[in-house]
Amino acid sequence: MKGKILLLFTIFSISIGLNAQILEPVKWSFSQQKISDNEFELTFKANIDPTWHLYSQDIPMTPPATTFLFEKSDKYELLGVVDETSKIIEEYDPNFEMILKYFADEAVFKQKIKVLNKEAVTVKGFLEYMCCDDTKCLPPTEVDFEFELVPTGAVAKVEIDNEEAEITSSDILGKKASMWGFFILSFLGGLAAILTPCVFPMIPMTVSFFMKEGQDKAKGRGQAILYGISIIAIYTFIGSVLAVVAGPDIANWLSTHWLPNILFFLIFVIFAASFFGMFEITLPHWMVNKSDQAADRGGFLGPIFMALTLVLVSFSCTGPIVGTILVESAGGQVVKPIIGMLGFSLAFALPFTLFAFFPSLLSNIPKSGGWLNSVKVILGFLELALGLKFLSIADQTYHWGILDREIYLAFWIVIFFLMGLYLLGKIKFAHDSDVPFLSVPRLTFAIITFTFVVYLIPGMFGAPLKFLSGYLPPQQTHDFDMNAMIRNNVQLYSGSGGGSNVQEICETPKYHDFLHLPHGLEGYFDYDQAIKCAKEQNKPVFIDFTGHGCVNCREMEANVWSDPKVLKRLREDYIIVALYVDDKTKLSENEWITSTYDGKLKKTIGKKYADLQITKFEVNAQPFYVLMGHDGEVLVQPRAYDLDVNDFVEFLDAGVINFKEGKKVFKVE
Repeated sequence: MKGKILLLFTIFSISIGLNAQILEPVKWSFSQQKISDNEFELTFKANIDPTWHLYSQDIPMTPPATTFLFEKSDKYELLGVVDETSKIIEEYDPNFEMILKYFADEAVFKQKIKVLNKEAVTVKGFLEYMCCDDTKCLPPTEVDFEFELVPTGAVAKVEIDNEEAEITSSDILGKKASMWGFFILSFLGGLAAILTPCVFPMIPMTVSFFMKEGQDKAKGRGQAILYGISIIAIYTFIGSVLAVVAGPDIANWLSTHWLPNILFFLIFVIFAASFFGMFEITLPHWMVNKSDQAADRGGFLGPIFMALTLVLVSFSCTGPIVGTILVESAGGQVVKPIIGMLGFSLAFALPFTLFAFFPSLLSNIPKSGGWLNSVKVILGFLELALGLKFLSIADQTYHWGILDREIYLAFWIVIFFLMGLYLLGKIKFAHDSDVPFLSVPRLTFAIITFTFVVYLIPGMFGAPLKFLSGYLPPQQTHDFDMNAMIRNNVQLYSGSGGGSNVQEICETPKYHDFLHLPHGLEGYFDYDQAIKCAKEQNKPVFIDFTGHGCVNCREMEANVWSDPKVLKRLREDYIIVALYVDDKTKLSENEWITSTYDGKLKKTIGKKYADLQITKFEVNAQPFYVLMGHDGEVLVQPRAYDLDVNDFVEFLDAGVINFKEGKKVFKVE
């Protein structure tokens, strides 16, 4: 789908027979129901096979979320966004090594729509989804839908495709439960904001404001409650505005396009520079002064304007944290940004409200000082490290190659090493106080930071660092892989990795500037080019249906392809072609194809070769290995994910023998 981030889907192990079939673990049905004279509720129901699950609309940038796109029309308007009414499961997903939200057994989505005139309209569009089980995933799949909406007549339920979709009540608890993690993170962000130097000193100022009204404790406490509610309302209003502006279309653009990702990266860098003391992010003085003047009026308007003054004055410290929450929530969700701001503002307002309610507690809090600036600087280091993720997303999606894995790791090692030195007092910024001695908390945090740095260092030489796989660029972007270099040298000098039988490829491979084979292998990334070379050199073709984010493909390459026996055969006996089914690179118009499978026009490398795999082999999963002759004859039964090296060697040997003897198991046209 246009603009979608590089597809990060894993691959499964299957036994392929002569009558292989395309897996369809999710079956969709649609229905509609009139809820007023000109308003309708569209229902999309997914029946999910046992052991499989369907991802939610609300997940991180990878893997692809379930997405609904409606054709634009001036005859109707969408009311809100697509709502998920089935219970959401939020658990650790072993395919992507992170906590994700998904549905099992059944998923029901609903969209309200309003017809703008008195005539019938047709609503068309498509949905895109991805489904997995515990060990494998299928590529993202598109499903077209069409509804005929008639704004007059009796209230009726219309069936689509002769299948009835069951309308279920909204699972409010399940929907809310999916937001708890984000709410807690936002709440913690609010607590962190309190410890910044432009917020913490305002607590005594808050207490003095409420004490100046005299000895009427009841009135003071009432104003304190209003003050806290006002802080929450102001911040939540920001989230509500974002929810109105953002939508499903914006979500797709935000998660994939280079412009928002670069913008988010620059925002994080600017915030980090502000935390380091290079400058302060402040709002115009006239806004702050007017708010402060209004606060002096007293009465019940006083606490409201006092809350606004607090928000404006503390913006230089809370702005970066609020910005981080809003960037993370910018996924087209109506509820999520509001939940984020509610969590942040609740934590932020809590101490101010408590101390305003119980002024005597003020004597028990630590005095503001240099330690607050230290918290601010540490947040700056974290902002700088996390901001690199957005630059990495743009880099991978568009094949820029400016932030490969080792460059990314080098930045992190330096950033956290400097953070450790700062905690030890070896680095001092402009607004820092002297550190006459090292406290136990600072030493503890320094030990944790340096331990993390030591953990990162082996990654510079090719260590996988699985714990951080969700934050780092893929292993295939790593240039200086020491393990691969040693392995290749051993193969070279032992005679197991090469030899006199090795032949050069015929011509420069298409897409070689951004697509690469592992372990120094040479080959092609275009099917026709590989077949042409195979004919010239009279060799069979080794077809590797793979993907940029294919976890099991990388496992096969690391554990099976890397074996000297396998490498020797791949180098000497075959013409290799790697066909990436998830690459977003646009093809020239003369290379576009119309699928014989679904009748759609394929305009990218990924869609072209995903269609090739389906139409020729009736399989839509990766990795998928095919040994083929020059005229479409499949030499041995294709293989999928299997880490048994000896079996793979036998597979390759059988292909060579059958090629020489003219044998085949079947032929593709």
